[in-house]
Amino acid sequence: MAITEDTVRYVAHLARIDLEPKELEKLVQQLQDILEFIDKLKKIDTKEIKPTSHILPISNVFRQDITAKSLSSERALANAPVSEGSFFVVPKVIE
Repeated sequence: MAITEDTVRYVAHLARIDLEPKELEKLVQQLQDILEFIDKLKKIDTKEIKPTSHILPISNVFRQDITAKSLSSERALANAPVSEGSFFVVPKVIE
């Protein structure tokens, strides 16, 4: 698939981007290079390669999810300027 100046100009218009002639020329070439590289990748035989999510052998690095005692509602609201029941009261911001 070839990228033309008309195609780039049309997409730039849709995106409301003003391109100078030099920028347009450079962008056309960059996009064409990207498509050529993708075509090269499509030609590679990957039938014998197992799917992977990462190229390095890494494992989950997250900590264990251990439950712990948390603050009571009364203690959490102790320093609140205004509270109602077990909720913080904040000023209305939508009119």
